Amino acid sequence: MKETIKRSVELSAGVSAHVNGAIVNIKGPKGEVQREFVHPKVKITLEENKIVLVAEKGTKREKTIIGAFRSHIRNMVQGVKELHLYKLKVCSGHFPMTVTVSGHEFIIKNFLGEAVARKAQIVPGVIVKVEGNDVTVTSADLEAAGLTAARIENLCRITNRDKRIFQDGCYIVQKPGQNL
Repeated sequence: MKETIKRSVELSAGVSAHVNGAIVNIKGPKGEVQREFVHPKVKITLEENKIVLVAEKGTKREKTIIGAFRSHIRNMVQGVKELHLYKLKVCSGHFPMTVTVSGHEFIIKNFLGEAVARKAQIVPGVIVKVEGNDVTVTSADLEAAGLTAARIENLCRITNRDKRIFQDGCYIVQKPGQNL
């Protein structure tokens, strides 16, 4: 059944937004996040202190799209208020690994005795810190932080070995909103 679907996202104190067509730009005390939301039937507007999503003659498909857009915008608002944080743990039982950050690269040396260093690209806007065996990944953009943490975890993927014995690597131990 087609109906007008209207949902909104409230902006917190200290957070401002700018909507230009399908591009939503949100600024806050911890940073700025920009994202494009493209759908032919969903219109995004800024009214007072709210971002309003409207679909005229929308079906359940547009309702799900609006729900996804709302979740993304909420994550953007939360990220500019307080940064999204991923924590990773470095585990090296067989060979002592050296983990460093150099520019926009995350480097692991001596992983399982390998002579060649493994490198992962850090997404722009993401801050990666190494403190002993702990690695923290922070960013105002949830997807950028998650992508960087996933790249670091995949960097230490072990193949052709028994995973019960060779447990070396970098593993995500905490995500935003949940502890593993």
